[in-house]
Amino acid sequence: MKKDIHPEYRKVVFLDTSSEFKFLSGSTKSSDETIEWEDGNTYPLIRVEISSDSHPFYTGKQKADKVGGRVDRFKKKYNMN
Repeated sequence: MKKDIHPEYRKVVFLDTSSEFKFLSGSTKSSDETIEWEDGNTYPLIRVEISSDSHPFYTGKQKADKVGGRVDRFKKKYNMN
């Protein structure tokens, strides 16, 4: 590979914000946030909205959204209770 043209590949921790599931993986993505992992090392933290822990394809079931569905948000926004 040519030098100085590829992004740095490093280990990062991904955090599923809907289920608080964390996993360590390699990525070129960077972050200002860091987290201490189980091995005692500190890694960049990347927040994601969905992962294999919360996606219906992998879980086999639909999980309830913390803030409610589209219809609930619409009704709340326009005071249509």
